[in-house]
Amino acid sequence: MSVTFEIPELVTDRLRLCSTSLDHYEALCAFYASDRSRYVGGPMTAERTWRTLATEVGHWALMGFGRWAVEERWSGRFVGVVGLWHPEGFPERELGWDLMNGFEGKGYATEAGRAARDHAYGTLGWQTVISLVRPGNTGSARVAERLGARHDGDFVHEIYGEMQIWRHPGPEGS
Repeated sequence: MSVTFEIPELVTDRLRLCSTSLDHYEALCAFYASDRSRYVGGPMTAERTWRTLATEVGHWALMGFGRWAVEERWSGRFVGVVGLWHPEGFPERELGWDLMNGFEGKGYATEAGRAARDHAYGTLGWQTVISLVRPGNTGSARVAERLGARHDGDFVHEIYGEMQIWRHPGPEGS
């Protein structure tokens, strides 16, 4: 039995959200080998990074939604992975973002996160979404705040440990 699925493309003023592919692998390897990945399961080897990339694509097939590769519209450069996520063990559907090395501080996570959340509410019909942020990850907490999310408790994940739950405003308030 074969599985077919379509990953929609989203476009913002500066960004294109598209399907992740092997074209993004080298940048993902650099990110996941760096200390910046410590809040999202890294640092990790190239083999584990490949499996992570496969998981990103597979989530779309299993759940009908997922995270997009984010590219600058004007240059085509891969800036990160942003989108919707609900793997086993997460308390609710999540909006998450990982920016590749050198692309933080430009507002890309906020811009792509808003587009992904709009897709969740407008296209998928969701009424709520959270973001999980590890304590100490002040950059991600600031992105959540810029998106209007508020700290709404804590959660302990079996792999990632303690995480903060940031609740986004619903469709009427986003």
